[in-house]
Amino acid sequence: MLSRVAESIYWMSRYVERADNVARFVDVNLNLILDADIGLERQWEPLVNTSGDHEDFAERYGTATQENVVNFLTFDEENPNSILSCLRAARENARTVREIISSSMWEQLNEFYLFVKDVTSRPAEIESMNRFFEQIRRGTNTFMGLTDSTMTQGEPWHFANLGRMLERADKTSRILDVKYFILLRSANDVGTPFDDIQWAAVLRSASGFEMYRQAEGHITPEGIVGFLLLNHEFPRAARFCLNEANDSLHAISGKPHGQVANRAEKLLGQLCSELTYTTVEEIILRGLHEYLDGFQDQLNEVGVAIFETFLARKTPDENQQPGSVS
Repeated sequence: MLSRVAESIYWMSRYVERADNVARFVDVNLNLILDADIGLERQWEPLVNTSGDHEDFAERYGTATQENVVNFLTFDEENPNSILSCLRAARENARTVREIISSSMWEQLNEFYLFVKDVTSRPAEIESMNRFFEQIRRGTNTFMGLTDSTMTQGEPWHFANLGRMLERADKTSRILDVKYFILLRSANDVGTPFDDIQWAAVLRSASGFEMYRQAEGHITPEGIVGFLLLNHEFPRAARFCLNEANDSLHAISGKPHGQVANRAEKLLGQLCSELTYTTVEEIILRGLHEYLDGFQDQLNEVGVAIFETFLARKTPDENQQPGSVS
């Protein structure tokens, strides 16, 4: 499999997942403000920090108002992590591998992008932003469902799954970090109904409210941290995502679990083991923000290792085998 094909499929999947997560963040924040009966601008700034684009936002928009943040994260073509930019990038990557993915996948992604592009030209006509973001989530879920149901689960599918799961694990950790370290207005809010509303919003951003209540019952910060980081059954928990990513990575390399063929497998295997054997108490004792910061750094290292192992295109004098993943 050519490295350019693997790279396009990997990033196609990551960008679609990223668009889905941005829609979740913004939509949940809209509901959070309504539920808590507040309209503080500081409730919006953390979302920009989550994307990692706060410097670009501050330079071009200034104040983090609801209108500015929603526009920046949704429709801004100059922001590479906006929903529109992510879908455009996903569509471009899909276009280059149309012979590899299914026609249903291409048609869905193309129509999805054109829908958001059309809305961008007339945002004032959106009747309900909540409904719009629900349509974004449905669009991404449809594309992911088509990927799993119409694409042979060989090497190309595993690259798509690898990208999707790494992106999802990263965003789950970031929404947790926003709540625990930035979003909380005051230590006086801890244990109050306002605090409960915020933690419920974190669960809803991961579509995990009902599953959490079934598994854990009463909402507690420790319970939510454990559920979203360490649960091995919930599809958006970090541990579940990285185990899935690890399975795909080994399927790509052909090495069974327990054996390491490259640096990417070593780093991802270590991260999976850490999530398997750590406890919520250990995470809280270390400091959740510090733990998540380190977790995100480790994920970035895994991403770099995947690029260097599979996606970096070699020069002809490096004796690359025709048709192989470089």
